[in-house]
Amino acid sequence: MSADYIEGHNLCSACGLENHSPSVVVSRGDPTARLMVIGEAPGEKEDLLLEPFVGRSGLLLDKMLLDAGIDSQKDVYICNAVKCRPPKNRRPTKTELQASEPWLCQQIKLVDPWVIVLAGSTAVEAVLGIKDAISTLRGVWHSWNGIMVMPLFHPAYLLRNPSKADGSPIALTFADLLEVRSRLEKLKSSTCNQIADLHRGGN
Repeated sequence: MSADYIEGHNLCSACGLENHSPSVVVSRGDPTARLMVIGEAPGEKEDLLLEPFVGRSGLLLDKMLLDAGIDSQKDVYICNAVKCRPPKNRRPTKTELQASEPWLCQQIKLVDPWVIVLAGSTAVEAVLGIKDAISTLRGVWHSWNGIMVMPLFHPAYLLRNPSKADGSPIALTFADLLEVRSRLEKLKSSTCNQIADLHRGGN
């Protein structure tokens, strides 16, 4: 899929949202990161600033990542399943998700992450093709083309449910992020051991 943009102005007509939003929001974070976070679609603030997850949801996401020991600027590449803001921030349609899929798959291919976090049910549908309640999907590891995938509650849902009590969505999400960090550390350790073995074998 080819999608051109100049200074954030959308020249892509794949999904039809260019009729409602003049901007394309690609990503933020480190494109060489081992962790990739995929959300739903840009909101109003993201549409203005041309970066995903920069509103209240994004601030909460960054804080929870940091609390789990993950730096959103250095350790994560963040994008959305759909690159343009749907009218009135509605959920992207199935047609829009399908039209945006080649671009998203190309992003995943280029970043080549070890772990993908899917924030919310729309991201789960876009990547895994599963339409189910996020409450039943979160916290369970999945695999996509050999990449480990963890669904999470969307930060917007956490803002509507701010309790931090045991078993609350926020507490569950924090536990999921700790599991993500643990998996990344194990993969890093395994990779380092493999490199060390290759070096020893070459001596």
